[in-house]
Order: sequence, then structure tokens, then C-alpha cells
Amino acid sequence: MKLDELGVNVIEAGFAAASEGEFRSIKMVVEEKLSAEICSMARAVKGDIDAVLKSEAQSVHLVVPTSSIHLKYKLKKTEEQVLKTSVDCVQYAKDHGLIVELSAEDSTRADMAFLKRVFASGISAGADRICACDTVGVLTPEKAYSFYSELSSTFKVPVSTHCHDDFGMAVANTIAGLRGGAVQAHTTINGLGERAGNASLEEVVMVLYSLYKVKTPIKTKLLYSTSRLVSRLTGVPIPQNKAIVGDNAFTHEAGIHTHGLVASPLTYEPFSPQMVGASRKFAAGKHAGSHGIRAALKDGGLEPGDEQLKEIFHRVKTLGDKGKTFTDADLYAIALAVMGLPPTPAIKVEELTAITGNRVTPTAAVRLNMNGTTLTEASTGIGPVDAAINAIRKAVSQAADIELDQYHVKAITGGTDAVVEVVVRLKRGDRVVTATGVHGDIVMASVEAMLSGMNLLLTKYGNSSGASK
Repeated sequence: MKLDELGVNVIEAGFAAASEGEFRSIKMVVEEKLSAEICSMARAVKGDIDAVLKSEAQSVHLVVPTSSIHLKYKLKKTEEQVLKTSVDCVQYAKDHGLIVELSAEDSTRADMAFLKRVFASGISAGADRICACDTVGVLTPEKAYSFYSELSSTFKVPVSTHCHDDFGMAVANTIAGLRGGAVQAHTTINGLGERAGNASLEEVVMVLYSLYKVKTPIKTKLLYSTSRLVSRLTGVPIPQNKAIVGDNAFTHEAGIHTHGLVASPLTYEPFSPQMVGASRKFAAGKHAGSHGIRAALKDGGLEPGDEQLKEIFHRVKTLGDKGKTFTDADLYAIALAVMGLPPTPAIKVEELTAITGNRVTPTAAVRLNMNGTTLTEASTGIGPVDAAINAIRKAVSQAADIELDQYHVKAITGGTDAVVEVVVRLKRGDRVVTATGVHGDIVMASVEAMLSGMNLLLTKYGNSSGASK
């Protein structure tokens, strides 16, 4: 549903013949009656097509190997045998009412004459569109442009790109293919896919929009939230330096950068974070400048005077040189100490209980004190940490809507009694903060991190008194 809301035209929901679970998942997607065309992948095997028909998907992505490598070692068939099979399967799918996208696997290592015969025969049999797959990512942008240009000028049906990222060029090759005449791009959220992945949807969309001034149906403001949802559901973390949606995409630390950004975001941002549903963030660290630190503190209501800012800046630099990685909570703790302001947490834990076991559903109950009001809540989860975090979020949601954006845990010491550090990234409206918790108990470390971040989001500190500006 999120992909449909995002504006994706065609959703390949899975491979219906792969397993019963895969088949059911496609059928469930179809039953949602989405605006997007729902497609299933299939091999050039009638049994696969029958599975697609039973799933009630509207279209089939019919994949036919075309390179001599695949024919010799995988299929052990001749070109003529593959050609006949592909034509028979296209006709079979069309006879049963499916939209057919005939896809040539490993087409970029195939003989062009044979590739054209496969596509020409498939189109004659009724294929609605064709796709040439760069299965092992061997195209370069120059080759991609000429390759897809030749196909799109030869055939009158829509041509799709399908690029893999084995050499890190899937997005560049996709853009080149579109420039060459392809009209549809196969992409994935966060670039997920076999091996090094496929072309990233968010990168392709923003490159087209920002650099080529080409608009797509994609609602760009939903890119960040969709990326995070996919990451949570798949369990595949988003690299911090990932373009468009990574943590660092709009995070600025270097002093010369933050100085320019305060004057004008255009100095170091090619497009605004709001365009993709993200937000700008100033990070503290050894490369930080005073302008960035002042801006980060002001976001939470702290406005130190000039002398106070110098001292905060000095402490950040000193700790940064010693290898300290700063969270927002760390920066605020330093600022509060320098400014002589007592920390005033909005939320305190009065009681927390977590229960788990191999025959017990992990459950947590929490009693919080939030600005003098007692909040009590209980929740379940896939483990005690998940249950505790869910309970805290449910309790706090009675007064504020705070979203857990990311959760990371690592052991600081070795052994079964290891001290663990939990880092969370929380979001409330347009404001995003990071916080840590360190404890011998992973549940308590997680709770400390959550509450530290929540307190930052819920507390607006008053300005320092009597300080020079």
C-alpha cells in the first residue's frame, strides 16, 4: 500500500511459483485493489504462469535467459529451443488475459541479433512491453545509452531498464537507458536486490527531477518515510551515507558547511530535505563549527551567549579529538552544564517490568512520570526490548506523537556480561534527535536511550540569563 501511495505504476509483488507463502503474499496485495498494476515474476514455464493466474495478478514479468552463458550452463538449451519456449509462454499468458512484459535475462551479455529475435518473436506473440536486464551490472552509462537506444528504436512497444549494481552504476545506467529511449525503469526502494542490489528508486527519481527536470508520478515527499518502512520490514539497515535517504544525507558537521548553510541552505544542499520528507540536522563533533552548534542548540530552545558558546565549542572539540561520537543528548548535556541550567527531564521511569521466555509472549509494563502526570501502559513485542519500547511509546503517545526512526545496539565490552550501547533516532514532527543509553542490561540501555531522546523532543529549555549575545 505504501508503494501505491508513493505513486509507483507497477508493483512486482513477488514470484508466485516460488513458494506457497510468496503466492499468498501476491494474492493479498491483489486483494487490496490498489491503483498500481500488480505483477508477478515468472520463468518461461507454463506452471509458473498458472501460479500467476491463480494469484490474480494483472501482469507477468516473464523472464527468459538470453546470453550464451546462461543457455549453455544454466538452461542447457539451444537458441531455437529458448526462442520457441518464450513464444509459447507469451502466447499462453496472453491467451489467459495477462499483461506480458517479456524480460531478457543477462541481455547485456547476449548476442544482439539473438536478443532482437527473442523480442521480435515475443512481440509478435503479443508481448505488451519488453525489458532488457543488465543482470550482472556490466553496463557503463555510455553502453547503456547506446544499448537501450538501439532496442527502443527497433521496437515500438515500451522498453524497460533493469540494472544491477555490481559495479555501483545501476542508477547511472538506468538514467542513461532512459535517456536512450527506455520509458520504464525497474527499481527498488533503498536499492535492495540480489547481490549488490538494483537501481535505487529514490535516487533515480531525484536525479530525474533535480538534474534532468523530468517529473515522475512519484510523490517525493514520501520517499524518506517509505525508505524507513522498507528498512524496518526487511531488517536491512540503510547505510548512513546512502544518497537521498541516509542519516547523513542532510546532516552537516564541518564548520565551513554549517556556516554556509545558516546563511543559505543552497550552499551545501542540492535540494531541500523537505522535498523527500527528511529534515536538516547539524551534528556536533571535532569538525563542527560554532555556527552549527549554535543552530543545533537553538532548535531545542537553548541560546548560549558568546562566551558560553566558546566553552561549549571547546569541549566538543576536545572530546571529538579523543574519538567521542556525539548524539544530540550529549551536546545538550554539555550545553546545560556550561550554561548552569539544571536538566529538567519531562519523563522519568518509576517502574519497568519485562517478561520473556520460550513459551511466553514477551511483555513489558511501564509506569512513567511525565511532568507530574503518571502514565501507565503495557505492550508485547518480539522480544523484551521491543516490548519495553512499545510500552513506553504507547504511554508517551497519550501526550505526544514520537516516532522511533532507527535503533542500533552494539557491545562495548566482550563476554556474556558485556556492557551494551543503544543508539536511537527519534522524530517528532519535523524535529529529529539522536540519543544513547549504556547499561549492562540491553532492555535498560534501550529504555535509557528512548527516554533521553524523548526528553530532548519534549523539553524546551529557557534561554540563559545575563549572558552576552
